[in-house]
Amino acid sequence: MRAAPTILHLDMDAFYASAEQAAKPSLRGKPVVVGGLGPRGVVATASYEARRFGVHSAMPMAQARRLAPNAAYLVPRFTLYRTVSDQVMELLGRLSPLVEPLSLDEAFVDLEAGGTADDTASAMEIGEQLRAAIEAVTGLSGSVGLAGSKMLAKIASEEAKPNGILLIEPGTERALLAPMPVRTLPGVGPATADHLRRAGMTTVNDLAEAGEAELVRLLGKAHGASLHRMASGHDDRPVVAERDAKSVSVEDTFDTDLHDRVRVRTEVERLADRCVHRLRAAGRSGRTVVLKVRRYDFSTLTRSETLRGPTDDPSVVREAAARLLEAVDTTGGVRLLGVGVTGLADFTQEDLFAQAAGERMAAELPDVAAPGAHADADDGGPESEEPAHESPEQLAARRWPAGHDVRHETYGHGWVQGSGVGRVTVRFEEPESAPGRVRTFRIDDPELQPADPLPLVRNPVDYSSWPASLPKSRSAALSTGAAESRP
Repeated sequence: MRAAPTILHLDMDAFYASAEQAAKPSLRGKPVVVGGLGPRGVVATASYEARRFGVHSAMPMAQARRLAPNAAYLVPRFTLYRTVSDQVMELLGRLSPLVEPLSLDEAFVDLEAGGTADDTASAMEIGEQLRAAIEAVTGLSGSVGLAGSKMLAKIASEEAKPNGILLIEPGTERALLAPMPVRTLPGVGPATADHLRRAGMTTVNDLAEAGEAELVRLLGKAHGASLHRMASGHDDRPVVAERDAKSVSVEDTFDTDLHDRVRVRTEVERLADRCVHRLRAAGRSGRTVVLKVRRYDFSTLTRSETLRGPTDDPSVVREAAARLLEAVDTTGGVRLLGVGVTGLADFTQEDLFAQAAGERMAAELPDVAAPGAHADADDGGPESEEPAHESPEQLAARRWPAGHDVRHETYGHGWVQGSGVGRVTVRFEEPESAPGRVRTFRIDDPELQPADPLPLVRNPVDYSSWPASLPKSRSAALSTGAAESRP
């Protein structure tokens, strides 16, 4: 534990949904749900307006639709989310060389290592400046937690949501944690919480009072000892700048179980292509190909094959995945398929030859979900060519996914509200425009084409000299934000 609250945790507020609202003026202040839209889709993010109806992340999309039937349901636009995430991470990098990203919208920062804060006052000032900078550059809000440890900084940012800042003074940890439920602590999931509840422990204070010996008896030495330290407010984990990925993978859950063996193989090959695209985007190659198959009865099989050397050749990964599939019994149906690559390395000379040979395959393709399937929430990879078995409705959903950007030669930039019966409905508006008008076109209208997302802020404030200085206009705006220091 540090003597000063110089570990910062940033968590963007309802990130995907907030980005969609910022991009689409007509959706501001309205319930928005982002995720897979098929029958087996799940919610990736729900706006705060949608959360009032009980919708939350990881909820089945069908349940979300029952709770909030009038919400806007959109397919994720990872190109936009990654762009905004890069802007946020660049700002964090100006505060310290020790930035530990946890996801596109969440990260820890060691302010002490960057020399930007060394006490309560300076930490709070930097936290306030960061929130203002993020809003100025991206148009979105983020919540900031400041504390002497990673655990407490994360708890603080959660308590500060939405669009707030909370600083936990060192020395007050025990009193703050005491009334909180046991699931507040890292590593306490539903099963552990239920086990503790049966032992009469429901709050963090219960864990601290029980003592280390009792928790070790209940949970084992490693977990019990760690949990007791955290319940007492102790967490010495450092902020780690490099969180190197150990694998790259993609998977799809299908609306209806796949029974046709040829279709299963086609899907595996498509997933292999997407996996390689992501591998190359990260500048990596891999040595072990992994196939994941979840069958109709929810049993999950994983098979792997280690190659002679690292590769980013799509044909090599496709063939390895196909060989692995031959050893799997898919009788009865397949619910989910996944292809991954592990044993990652940087590009090798062999990889460069493979990349040149596969250049045609790696050309950019539509960033949408496959027919009859929806990509998992964290997967925005491109798809392979449209299979011949697609129906007109599937083709429309594939080419015109709800929420994605389009451009019309006459009406300009807009986004897809929906498609079906040979038609696509588009609302024409931009991030800084008024709510736009809606028009409907034939799905094969030559004047309507997919487009790239527009920047959420057209002329962002220049923060190239930050954190040395902060524009006065933004400093004044800070007084309207939620700022709190909790003793």
